[in-house]
Amino acid sequence: MKLQESGEMYLESILRLSKNHDLVRSVDLADYMGFSKPSVSRAVGLLRDGGYLSIDENGGLILTASGEAVAKGIYERHVLLTKIFEDMGVSPKVAEEDACRIEHVLSEETFEALKKAHPADLSVLENME
Repeated sequence: MKLQESGEMYLESILRLSKNHDLVRSVDLADYMGFSKPSVSRAVGLLRDGGYLSIDENGGLILTASGEAVAKGIYERHVLLTKIFEDMGVSPKVAEEDACRIEHVLSEETFEALKKAHPADLSVLENME
């Protein structure tokens, strides 16, 4: 199953929420993303069916290995792009917003070239291991 941008956003959001919460539920995801609970429920079902997450007995959303790989990849792009934009003088708010849009359409080749050209401290990713 090829994920669309929205699926990537859900996985990245679950990853980000899990950094600060032991249990991430659909309602937490809806609040975080600003989406309705029915929309989140549908997306969670599709991601579960696609093998990207599972739901534990407490309703917690758990990323599978493939879900976590996608989420970390998108988050890495997000962090690096935000840093590059801020280094260029873009305000943090705009840098964050632009990175969020671009992270989903950037080719792997271009992303790898950006990583080489703009080495950044991506230690925030290490805390997610």
